Amino acid sequence: MPNYQTDLQKAIDLVVGDLQDKMDHLLPDVARCGEAKVVEAMRYSSLAPAGKKLRPFLVAASAGLFGVGRSTSIQTAAALEFIHVYSLIHDDLPAMDDDDTRRGQPACHVKFGEAAAILAGDGLLTLAFEILADDSTHPSAQVRCELIKEIAKAAGCAGMDAEHEKLTVDEIIHLQRMKTGALFMVSCEAGAILGKAAPKLRVALRGYANAVGLAFQITDDLLDVESSAEKAGKPVRQDKTKGKATLVSALGIDRARNQAQMLVQQAKTHLEPFDERANVLRMLADFVVARKM
Repeated sequence: MPNYQTDLQKAIDLVVGDLQDKMDHLLPDVARCGEAKVVEAMRYSSLAPAGKKLRPFLVAASAGLFGVGRSTSIQTAAALEFIHVYSLIHDDLPAMDDDDTRRGQPACHVKFGEAAAILAGDGLLTLAFEILADDSTHPSAQVRCELIKEIAKAAGCAGMDAEHEKLTVDEIIHLQRMKTGALFMVSCEAGAILGKAAPKLRVALRGYANAVGLAFQITDDLLDVESSAEKAGKPVRQDKTKGKATLVSALGIDRARNQAQMLVQQAKTHLEPFDERANVLRMLADFVVARKM
């Protein structure tokens, strides 16, 4: 493993350790809740040991650029991770992608049944906004409202229903920006919001995250074609089988890989205002296209 990947993994592991502890604390306790099966499903999906946890890491790394305390950034990151997990639970349902595994274990609906999975996803989404609204997340009500507004926009329904249609390259890029890029962008911007950053710095981080998010999705689509279920921790060869519109299907493997590399360079350009302080974000951009799972 290249040195930069080792350094990056250490930084991610530190965030993930804090994140897991925070999520465990924030999630309801099965023993104290009347809806024990739903809460168990929420905890099962949220605390799964696998998962790249890149979105929470983006929150912590971007917040660090502005001197935001670790407790504040990790609590915000936990809320965003709950939203991400909610989307995964619902994506895996038979009415959606109909996937049986997620993060190397049975999907939530396979383990607990469809009804409990739907309610677990709903519970995680609403829990996330309860956390964001709490003054323990940030003392400023204005900051909390700004977080809620931007995260609600990113978690919205735009672009979610067109992935099985025949789309142009530009339409696929737009769709993937809505599906993957939106949460990447708001993860970076959340750190800037917490740090009350200047508008131009928020724009720079959104530009970085937009490029990284699209590169991440292209790499995901490449792995669906080239990887194995064991390495990916989920079923592969699904995009072609289900007729999903991807840049790999539109451009071919080589051109799609080149596009991802170009996006990484664009992402790094957006980080120029932060100098060496953003080196860990530069490493993350490189990792996004070099990863094997």
